[in-house]
Amino acid sequence: MSNVKIEESWKQALSEEFTQPYFQSLATFLKTEKAAGKKIYPPGSLIFNAFNTTPFEDVKVVILGQDPYHNPGEAMGLSFSVPKGVRIPPSLRNIYKELNEDLSVSIPNHGDLTRWAEQGVFLLNAMLTVEHRTPRSHQKIGWQDFTDAVIRKLSTEQEGLVFMLWGGFARKKKELIDKSRHLVLEAAHPSPLAGGAYFGSKHFSKANDYLQKQGKEQIDWSL
Repeated sequence: MSNVKIEESWKQALSEEFTQPYFQSLATFLKTEKAAGKKIYPPGSLIFNAFNTTPFEDVKVVILGQDPYHNPGEAMGLSFSVPKGVRIPPSLRNIYKELNEDLSVSIPNHGDLTRWAEQGVFLLNAMLTVEHRTPRSHQKIGWQDFTDAVIRKLSTEQEGLVFMLWGGFARKKKELIDKSRHLVLEAAHPSPLAGGAYFGSKHFSKANDYLQKQGKEQIDWSL
């Protein structure tokens, strides 16, 4: 990952992680896989897109995903987000439906969540890479050590953040968060496989109410 650059505030906040043996082996694994002709998503330049778009000190809300989309052209380094022109995935469609019900925000015709990220919504996947059409293929190569450290760092060094944890996998991460310093919102996963249990969670309005009480600017969730 020598060609990957990460935003300066995150580079400083995570400097110890980049020197850990697990991160070195992770980088070696990805280089070896690519050298063997494996297709890895997202492209190298977008692996740290969430970090580069939302600097450490600008984070207000954290939305945690599991791993990147594994089909060509979908993963862009922001959890749940796909580039404009790409079909909106089912989970994101349900997120939009909930957002519309919660705050009457118009349902967008694209799946690019960059505008959220630019306002301080940190769209973090627990795994930052995945092999072509092989979900969870990079679940055990070290990314979770890295992203767990990211969550801990945000929890201990920031104040008044909102963590949205959707689904069983994300909800397990609540043990990394100091709930006396931050708001932790839990819900079912927005995937259609959850049978609609996600709907009615009202996390978007709850997040904005909390941010306002913290004296922070609310998120404009419209896209």
